[in-house]
This record gives sequence, structure tokens and C-alpha cells, in this order.
Amino acid sequence: MASIIDLVNSVNTVWTLVVCFLIFFMQPGFALLEAGQVRAKNAGNVVMKNMMDWALGVFVFFVVGQGIYAIAGQLTNASTPLSIADAFAYIGDPGSAVGWLFGAVFAMTAATIVSGAVAERIKFSAYVFLAICLTAVIYPVIGGFAWSGGLLSSGGFLGQLIGAGYEDFAGATVVHMLGGVAGLVAAYMVGPRRGRFDSEGNPRPIPGHSVVFAVIGTFILAFGWYGFNVGTQGILSISANATTLEGVTFNSAALGRVALNTTLAMGVGAIGSTIVTTLREGKPDPLFAANGLLAGLVAITGACAHVTWWGAVIIGLLGGIQAPLVYHWIVENLKIDDVCGVFAVHGSAGALGTILIPVFAADGFGINQLVMQIVGVLVITVWTVVMTYVALKIADGIWGLRVDEDEEELGLDRGEHGIEAYPEFVDEGVVADGGRDQTYGVRTDGGEDREIRTDGGVDVDDHEVRTDGGENMDTHEIRTDGGEEELEIEDGDIKMVMAVIRPDRLGEVKQTLAEVGAPSLTVTNVSGRGSQPSTTEQWRGEEYVVDLHQKVKIECVVADIDAHDVAEAIQEGAQTGEPGDGKVFIIDVEDALQIRTGKTGPEAV
Repeated sequence: MASIIDLVNSVNTVWTLVVCFLIFFMQPGFALLEAGQVRAKNAGNVVMKNMMDWALGVFVFFVVGQGIYAIAGQLTNASTPLSIADAFAYIGDPGSAVGWLFGAVFAMTAATIVSGAVAERIKFSAYVFLAICLTAVIYPVIGGFAWSGGLLSSGGFLGQLIGAGYEDFAGATVVHMLGGVAGLVAAYMVGPRRGRFDSEGNPRPIPGHSVVFAVIGTFILAFGWYGFNVGTQGILSISANATTLEGVTFNSAALGRVALNTTLAMGVGAIGSTIVTTLREGKPDPLFAANGLLAGLVAITGACAHVTWWGAVIIGLLGGIQAPLVYHWIVENLKIDDVCGVFAVHGSAGALGTILIPVFAADGFGINQLVMQIVGVLVITVWTVVMTYVALKIADGIWGLRVDEDEEELGLDRGEHGIEAYPEFVDEGVVADGGRDQTYGVRTDGGEDREIRTDGGVDVDDHEVRTDGGENMDTHEIRTDGGEEELEIEDGDIKMVMAVIRPDRLGEVKQTLAEVGAPSLTVTNVSGRGSQPSTTEQWRGEEYVVDLHQKVKIECVVADIDAHDVAEAIQEGAQTGEPGDGKVFIIDVEDALQIRTGKTGPEAV
């Protein structure tokens, strides 16, 4: 019969796997968050990088990273002997697989943070190399220093010197600050996107294509964050020291503290950033609200098990407040194009929250602990800056860091991957190669190899392009009517009524068209400019001018209905009395052909 200890170990193992799956679910959150903050032409590249973070990262962390993690702890702790065999023993031990996976999902999170900082201009090969370095060496060394008995732990060299071990419960600095600092260094080395700064160095906004994607990604990340914080505490909360029921303990108070502190901090983080953007820009910014929510989570991640609930509120609030302020400082003062604000969200927020742990600690303030927190943040920062710089210099020497200007203008989806994230049309089976070597190809040359003629097949000696119907005229007047007298338009002729209107008036226009007997229409979303004045909008608090307004183009072809009646119906439905209501055009249609029946002329309409 299994002992209580076996039962507890089984529960902890299964729970650890659930936590790993929750943290893994943060990957699609990162993908959506980052994709929403870039232009549509780079969305596919962003999600590809996120997939490679996971796909390559877990393999690299298994082969190299976990072993480096253990070795970093051994080398920086005087009481732990160096044993490479022990460090890599997990590879041949299935019983260690769950522990390895728990470490791997943390490593993947650190690596994928960098993607958002260098979006829209870094070469895919250079980014993949940096991700490999992060999961193989950069993160594992810091993990070993802090969590594997190494340099920053109570038994490590610095821990013994200072008299306290570094406290970072679930990775505010070991994971998030590391990723944020690496992203900042990478963004600096790659350089800003084209057009991000004007000739005088002033920032110019480059809006992303979907705030909705970014906010949905934020909520997915917040959900997965419970795996980071609450899940980690859950693993530690149930234990047993005997084979009797009385030997089982469950620390519900500690688990409750982590859950409460995590939730409060994320909430006030969003509140803090919203207050700042409202005061600074005059309006609340949904993207910065999302960033503030995440910054509150990052700030509390290292502190959630150590501080009081009111301390969590202060830490989360400060994390949210600093997010927009630090972001603007990075862009406006340092001139670094951190596309997704990863340093403000993950870097500075992680450092701030972790340093403040002793100030709001549930068991009281300790000066040694405060010194240790500051030293630990400095160690992680210096290591990350130096190693990220080295990794990117190597990548630059092999592949180069940045795509060329033409590829950046085209978009990394097409330039790096040969795809478009949002293809408008996909024609299946249609080829334009003259039909050669295609079994089912559609020929556009009539099936014959011949020169395409634009002169009607007539050899013109002087090669002059005639626009007068081929007739010589004494007046040398240029004719555009085929040389024939203009025809008088008769009743029953086919007309196209084309209108450009406000999108929100489409419903009313459909109604007025139905009332005059013209319910058939084609509608297209377009943009343009005319009498409607331009507007000023904001992206991350930076203003930009919009002079192309979203409109709807309506095309209505009529034969037995007076076109002017149709035009007046459109006017009636579309009119608001403000500039930008649009225009209506009446156009002659030469002929029409109904595809289904083959009817032509007015009958086809």
C-alpha cells in the first residue's frame, strides 16, 4: 500500500505538470500581444519567432541549458563540488523530466520577451541565434546563481558575504528583468525602425495593426501568470513527513497570500498606468493599460510570497505607474525603439518590485536583505547586458543583425518567410506561365505561343499609336470616341451609380436604395481624403495625423431604374451635413453580361 508520502509526491508531480502547461499557455499570449503591436506586414514574422522560441528553446535547454543551470550553482557555492556528470544526469533519468520541464517553461518565457523589442527589423537568423544563447547560457547561469544554490543564494559567495540570500520567488528578475534587459540591448544594437525618428531625433509613431490582439494576449498572459506565481507556491504548499495522515501539511495561508497578492497587483498595475496616460495625454490608453497590468504582475512576481497584501498593492501600483513613464524615457531620451515596451513592462518593473521586497516584507524589514536585493539586480543586469552584447556581435559577424531597407519596407512576412499574414486573394489552380508544364493550368495565351499584339494585328509602318479611330483629320484633333459621332443616351441604357460614403451610414443607404427599387449593390471598404479634415490620433501617447479616412464604396448598376433616383436615394441615406459625407457619381456602362444565363445588355442587369 502506498504511503502518504508517495501520495503527496504524486499530487505534487501532477500539479507541477499542470503549472507547466499553464506557463506554456503564455506563449500564445506573447504571440498575440506582440503581433498586435506591429504592422500587419510583420505579424507572421513575430509569431514565427515565438514558435521558434519554444521549439528550439526546449531542445536547447534540454541538451545544454539545464546542465549549465546546475553547473552555475556548483561553481559559485563553496560547499558544492563541481560535478558535470551530476549536472547532466537528468538527461538519462526519466524521473527528472518533470523538474526539467518546470525549468524549461521559465527559460522559454525569458527568451520570448526579447522578440517584442526588436520586432519589424531584426534578421530571423540573428534572432534565433540570440534565443539559443538565452536558453543555453544567459538564463541558465542566472537561474543557477539565484535558484540552484549559486552566487546569489544564502550559501553562495555573495550570499555568505552579505548575510542574506537573494529573494525572487517566481522570476521577476531571473526571468522577466533578464528578458527585458536583453530586449533593450538588442533593440539598441539593431537600431530603430525606418521612420521611427525624424531627422532631428524626435520620435514618430508607427502604430501596430491591432490593439484588440494586444489586449487579448494580455489576458492570456495574466491567466498563465497564475501558473508562475500561484502554481509555484502550490508545489511548495503540500508536504508530508510521515506515513500517517497526520503527517500531511497544507499551507493554505501561504498559497492564499500568493494568489491575493498576484491578483491585487495586476489590477492596480492597470489602474496606475491608466491614471498616468490620462493625466499625460488627456485620454486613457488601452494599450498602456494592458502594459500596466503586465508590469504590475512582473513587479509582484518576485515578491508575491514575501510581502503583505498592502505591500503588493503598492508594488503593483508603482509597477503600473512607471510603465508609460519608463517607455517614453527609453524612446524620447535614449532614442531606443523598443517596439512593445518590453523593458518598461519586464525590465524596470521586475527590478523595482524585487528591490522593494524587504520594504514590505511580511516578516519585517532587513537591511542585509535590501542590500542583497540591490546587488542581485545589478549582477543579473550586468551579466545580461554583457552576454547579450556578445551574442549579438557574433550574430552580426555571421549573418548581420538587420534586414535591408527594401525588405523592411516590404515587410518581414514576405521578406523573411515568403508569406503574408493577411492575404487578400488566393487563386487556386490559376497559372500565368503560358501553361507550360501544368496539367490543370489555366492558359492566358489561348494555348498558342505568340507575341501579344496591342495594335489590333495591323502592322503600322510609322508605329504611331492612333487615338482617332485610324482616320486622318485635317484639324488634327485628338478623338477619344473611336472617330464616331457621340451617341445620345437613350432610356434603358445601363448606368453605374458609384458612391463613397461614411461607413456608419451604410445601413441607412441600403434602406433608401431598397425603397426606390434598387436593392442590388456591391460594397467595398476603402480609404481616401477629400473635404473631410484630417484627425490627430495617438499610439502609445505619441500623436500622428490621419488624412486618409475609412470609407465605404457602393456600386449599384441599374437599367430600368432612373440613375438619378438612385443617386438621390444614396444622398438621402448618407447625408449628415458634415464634411466627409462623400460623393455620388453616375457612369455610363457599355454593356453587361449575366454569367449564369448569358443574357446581355439591360436584361443582364
